[in-house]
Formats: sequence, C-alpha cells, structure tokens
Amino acid sequence: MSDSEGSSAVAENGKPNEKTLQVLQDMANRLRIHSIRAMCTSSSGHPTACSSAAEIMSVLFFYTMRYKQVDPEHPANDRFILSKRLSFVDVATGWFGQGLGAACGMAYNGKYFDKASYRVFCLLGDGEPSEGSVWEAMAFASHYSLDNLVAIFDVNRLGHGGILPMEHCMEIYQKRCEAFGWNTYVVDGRDVEALCQVFWKAAQVKGKPTAVVAKTFRGRGMPNVEDAESWYGKPVPKERADAIIKLIESQIQTNTNLEPKPPIEDIPQISISDVKMSSSPAYKVGDQVATRKACGLALAKLGHANDRVVVLDGDTKNATFSEIFKKEHPERFIECFIAEQNMVSVALGCATRGRTIAFASTFAAFLTRAFDQIRTGAFCETSINLIGSHCGVSVGEDGPSQMALEDLAMFRAIPNCTIFYPSDAVSTEHAVCLAANTKGMCFIRTSQPETAVIYNPEETFKVGQAKVIRQSANDKVTVIGAGVTLHEALMAAEDLSKEDVFIRVIDLFTIKPLDAATIISNAKATGGMIITVEDHYAEGGIGEAVSSAVAMEASIVVYQLAVVGLPQDGRPSELLDVCGISARHIIMSVKRILST
Repeated sequence: MSDSEGSSAVAENGKPNEKTLQVLQDMANRLRIHSIRAMCTSSSGHPTACSSAAEIMSVLFFYTMRYKQVDPEHPANDRFILSKRLSFVDVATGWFGQGLGAACGMAYNGKYFDKASYRVFCLLGDGEPSEGSVWEAMAFASHYSLDNLVAIFDVNRLGHGGILPMEHCMEIYQKRCEAFGWNTYVVDGRDVEALCQVFWKAAQVKGKPTAVVAKTFRGRGMPNVEDAESWYGKPVPKERADAIIKLIESQIQTNTNLEPKPPIEDIPQISISDVKMSSSPAYKVGDQVATRKACGLALAKLGHANDRVVVLDGDTKNATFSEIFKKEHPERFIECFIAEQNMVSVALGCATRGRTIAFASTFAAFLTRAFDQIRTGAFCETSINLIGSHCGVSVGEDGPSQMALEDLAMFRAIPNCTIFYPSDAVSTEHAVCLAANTKGMCFIRTSQPETAVIYNPEETFKVGQAKVIRQSANDKVTVIGAGVTLHEALMAAEDLSKEDVFIRVIDLFTIKPLDAATIISNAKATGGMIITVEDHYAEGGIGEAVSSAVAMEASIVVYQLAVVGLPQDGRPSELLDVCGISARHIIMSVKRILST
C-alpha cells in the first residue's frame, strides 16, 4: 500500500480509512506471530507482553510516527523508547522505570535545543509506575511543558510475580497522570482505530505532555494464555505455539504493508567534535581554588566554546558551582531538582544520537541513588559526563550524609567508564575539556575544600596519564594520591625532606584508565615501595586500583591508606587526620616502611 493510500489518509479526527485499519490490525497479528516464533527459537522471552502491545506498536510504527526506515538514526526521525535494544530504540533501559526519563531528555532536546518537529514516544509497562523514577520523569515533563512527548502505558494488569496493584483500574491511572499535569487519554489498547485517533489528538495538544493509558491483555490472541497468570517470561511450547500461530494467521486478511510517513527535516546541522577551550586556564601556581568551583568555571568556559554543551543539575547548583554555567548560558541549563535518577536518564536522552555534550552535576554521594541508571546507561554506549562534588571526609561540617566514600568503587565497576580525579583548578579545567571529547561515560570527582594550584596553565593532560610532581634521585618510597590527599602527600614530602627522608609523589589524574606504566617505573626506582592515600573507603578505591595494576610485579609492595571507620562531623583537616589519611599518617607510614 502506498503512503497516499495508507498512512497519510488521515481524516480530521485522526481516523484512517477501513483498508488502513485492517492492514494495521493484520500487522499487529504478524507482530504476535514473530514474537512467538522468536521466543520459541530462543527458548526465552516475553511473548505475552509482546502480544499485549502489538496493536500499539503497529499503530505507532506504521501510522503515527515519522521516520526513515533505511536510516534508523536519522536526526529528524521521531524517537521511540522501549526496554530493549533495536535499530529504532535509542536507549537500552533494561529493567523498569528508566525509559521515560530518557524520553524526557530527547523531548527536551527536540523542543528547546533542536527546535525541531520530531516527537518522542515511550512505551511503558504497567509495572513501571511502582518505580519512583517514573514519577520523577512525569513531574519533569510537565514542568517543562514537553508537548512533543507521548507516554503509552501498556496496562495488561499482570506483572512478574502476578497481579499488579491497580489491575485494570484505568481511572486511577488517568487521575494520577492528570495530577502530574499530563494531558491523558484512556483507550482500548486492542482497538487500532481508537489508538490512531488518540495519537492524532496528542499531536494537536500544546503545552502539556500526553499520556495514553491503554487497557490491554497479556497474551492477547493466545487461547488459554490471554490474561492468565504464570506466563511471565515463558515461551509457549512449540506444539502449542504452532496451533496459536495457525489461529492468528487465519485472522489476517491482507498481505500489504504501510510505508511510514517521512520525517519533517527541520533539524539543525550541528558539530560537537574536537571541542576546545578558547584559552589556557587563568590560574597561577599557589592560588587557592576548590576543584568544585574550578569545575563550574570550566563548564561555563566550555559553553562558550560550543553551543551544544548542556549542564543538568540536581538542585545543588549553588554548592557545585554549576550556577556559573546557568548564569552565562541559561538556555542550556536544565534544573532537574532533587531527582538524581531522572537527572541521569534525562542526560542520557539529551546525549543520544550525539545531539548535545551533556554534563550532569550533583554531590557524588547522591549519584549512588542513580546507580542503576548509570550502569544501564553504559550499555547504550552514549557519551555522557557525570560530575560528583563533595567527595570524601574533606566535606567536613556538612556531615556523613554528604560524604561520597563509595563513588570510585561504583564508577570503576562501570565498563569503559573514564574516571577523572583532578587535584587542582588547572587539572580540573583539563578534565572537563577531555571529558567533553571522550567517548562513552565519564565521571569527574571534585572536592569541597580550597586547595593550592600546583600546575602551570601551560601544563598538558591526557586521559590515562599520571603526573610525577615531586621526585629526586634519593626517593625511597612512592606516594600516590589524588584530590585533597595529593596535597597531604606534598605536605608530608616537605616535612620528611627536612629529616633527609625523600619520597616521590604521583598525581593519578585519571583513576580509570590507570597509568600503570608510570606507577610501575617509579615504584621500581624507589625500591618497590608504594603508599596510596585516598579520601575514599579502601574497598574499590585507588589503593585497590593500583594494587591490581602492579599485581604481576613481585618486587612491588602496595600499602594502602584509606578512610577507616564511620566518619562524623568535623573540620576537614581534623577528619582527614581522624580517618587516617592526613600528612601525619603518610609520614608515619613512610617511616614505618623504611624501618622494617
């Protein structure tokens, strides 16, 4: 069927002609057959869930959405989000609760950055509203009037373990969506004509996102399986599947396809590769600057270098200094409020298809709430930058709830994640610029206290390259630090030198990838003795990273200084000492090693 005969033959109320309706129904049934066959072949999958959403998928892909079939990633295509990875699915969201946040990021991109006509459709299961991240996304979409976003709830009443709380109480779904400020339609998800009409109506709505609450039945069209419990994630036995397929095939009346409507190609051409700062860092050696502030200044500076740099915030902008970016580039600052899971998902959506360089900024401790979004975001191989400030006990008086002591372990566990841990303002600015040009996920760890600038503005930095910042021919121990502990190591080195005890000091700069070559060569030059010191728990931190890197070197021994015990409130310098990572503890460790 040609486009003129089918998908473009839309009346004013969105109702297609009878021939198109039949083709859409037939295509839904073919989708059911494909899902049953695929899952019988693989002996796993969710054929009942596929069957419940078949009409929704048919209407979306062959009547409502605009896209180029031969170019699934064309920037002008409408977007579709599902918890699986296919050519037309931009974000692999994995388990429930993450897709709508990513869809919000794409819709925000389309409305405010690209200012283009493409729309975003997100299909959710009815188990997902039990996740708080869904409602974080609902609030976000409403607040920013994302009228180019459509969320479809596939309400088939059954979940993994049985009947879901709201079953088929459609009025409750409707009231909840409307309470969050969404334009909402309740529809029979088996009725292709009704689905065509509500998606057409959604396109006419201005100023609000639209929720389509579709009543469906798990296992639709499968006798003795439809709406039955205990079929979650189970393929239909082959002999039974053959009979079901034969029954469904008997209902198919046409043998034609519908061509999707082409996209409206009003999307701007952009270039975000090889982003460079306009000038060298404007700091002098000895200046006292917190790396969190240097990060905020660097983001604003980067924003001047490229107009596709976007910063997202979790209601911490006055503490992380991302407010500097907001002041200079308000149109590219996205306030996500206290909703870190959604913030990460929105950032992923913004960065999908390479349309923005996205930085999401909050306290590093709060990013632990979004670990599932972070780990599944890595599967998408989307370039996204996460900034965690207020790391470690050096947070001081703000207390243990603000102290990130597990974040390095978390991000080290993420495949292909680059971890920057700058120790002064100059290296922080370089970390921000490098992250903007690094593929995949990046994490930048920044600290609260002001620390001295130790690098000249002309210093160069590379991903995976450590810096030897203090050395002599008489060095007996290599001390490795990052962030505030690097400055403690430098103080310890200065004090020890007065006693004619000399140590080598290395700034890692990137924790992952680690500069194993520099670590090993310097350790061997100093008698094979390494002390790592970190404002982090020992588990999963710098010490374990270095130990792993030198594990095959029998002549090298690693001694780890890390935060011990449960930290309390106090001044940063006091807490560094109480927790065993101050200059005093480094000096004690050096003397103990050299005395044995």
